[in-house]
Amino acid sequence: MGTGLVLINCNPKEKKETIQKNTQVEISDEKLDFLGITNKDKLSAASKRALKWPTDLGNEWFFEHNVADLKGDLAYEEGVVRRDPSAMIKHDGKYYVWYSKSTGPSQGFGGDVENDKVFPWDRCDIWYATSTDGWTWKEEGMAVPRGEKGAYDDRSVFTVEIMEHEGMYYLCYQTVKSPYTVRVKNQVGLAWSNSPNGPWTKSKAPILSPAGNGIWKGEEQDRFAVEKKGDFDSHKVHDPCILPYKGKFYLYYKGEQMGEAITFGGRQIRHGVAIADNPKGPYIKSPYNPISNSGHEICVWPYNGGIASLITTDGPEKNTVQWAPDGINFEIKGVVKGAPHAIGLNRTADNEKNPTEILRWGLTHQYKNSDYQYIRRFTTWNKKQHVAKGVKTKK
Repeated sequence: MGTGLVLINCNPKEKKETIQKNTQVEISDEKLDFLGITNKDKLSAASKRALKWPTDLGNEWFFEHNVADLKGDLAYEEGVVRRDPSAMIKHDGKYYVWYSKSTGPSQGFGGDVENDKVFPWDRCDIWYATSTDGWTWKEEGMAVPRGEKGAYDDRSVFTVEIMEHEGMYYLCYQTVKSPYTVRVKNQVGLAWSNSPNGPWTKSKAPILSPAGNGIWKGEEQDRFAVEKKGDFDSHKVHDPCILPYKGKFYLYYKGEQMGEAITFGGRQIRHGVAIADNPKGPYIKSPYNPISNSGHEICVWPYNGGIASLITTDGPEKNTVQWAPDGINFEIKGVVKGAPHAIGLNRTADNEKNPTEILRWGLTHQYKNSDYQYIRRFTTWNKKQHVAKGVKTKK
C-alpha cells in the first residue's frame, strides 16, 4: 500500500509561486512492523526518513573497537612523540609503517615562535618502523627529514600516508614553513622511492595548497578574524591520503577554513579530494568539494567499486562510516560509538570480504598528555547482537 506525501519547496530569490510535488512512499506491513511505526497516515519527519532507508539494513558497517600497547621500539618512550601512523604495507615478509616523530614538550603560541615548539607535531621528521607480526616493532630510522631553511617544509613534515603503485612507493604528508604562527598555511608534500627503505626524493614544491580566496582581517595573529572566510580549505590542507582509483589518483584531505567556526556539530571541519593523472601530480581539486560536512583525520579505502570513509571527531555526521560509488558523493552507511584516532589501516586486508574488513586491526595513536603521544594497535569487530547477561541465544 502507499500514501501520498506533499513536499513544498519555496524559492525566495525567484519569488515564484509555491511548487508542489507529490511523491509516493511504499509502506509494506513488514516494514511498518520492523520500524515500529504506529500510523502510516500520520508520519513524523523521523518516520519519513526511516521509510527511505535501504531495505537491506544490516550491521556490516557497524563496529566496536579496543586498543592495546605495542612492543619494541613503538612502545611509549618518555620525552618522545610518535603519532599519526600511516597505513601499513607488507614487503619481504615485514609490515612497514611511517609516522611523525619529534622530541620534547610543546610551548604553544605566544612565545618565541621561531625557536619554541608549538604543537607535538611541530618540528617533526618522518620516521619508519617494521614488524613481522604487527605487535613488536623495530624503528628503522628517518625516512623524510624537514627541508633546509627557507624551503616550504623547513619547519615540520608530519601526518604521513603511504601509497604503493606499480613498484614505486609514495609518501604524502603535511608541511609547515617557519615561522609557525596561528595564521600559517599548511601544505602537502610528496616523496617517492623504488624501495620502502628509501632513499626518498622529495617534491621541490607542494602538491596541494590551501585555497587563496580567504581574507584575513587586520595584522594581528588571530585565526578567527577574517573579512572573508573563503573555501572550506582556505587555511589548511591536512591529513593527505592518495588512492589509485579508476585509472587516476585521488588525493583525499581535510580542509580547515580561515575563521573556522563552531557549529552544531562542533568544529567546522570538512574533507575534499584532488585528482591527478599521475601520482606526482598535478592534483586538481574537485569542483564538488567539499565532499563531506564532517570529519577529522582522513581514513579511506576501496570497497565494492567505490570508496569508503570513516568520519570522526568533528561535524554533524561524526562517528559515521560512509561510502561513495564514485569516490565523491558519500552517503552514511553506519553509525559507530567511536573509533581509534588517526587510524593506520592495514592495506594487506581483503577489502571486499566485509565493508569494514580493513579495520579489523591496525595502528592508532593515543595521548599520554598534551605533550606526548605514542602509537598503539587497535582491533575492531562487527557487533551482531545485543543480549542481557546470562541470556542464551540461537546462533
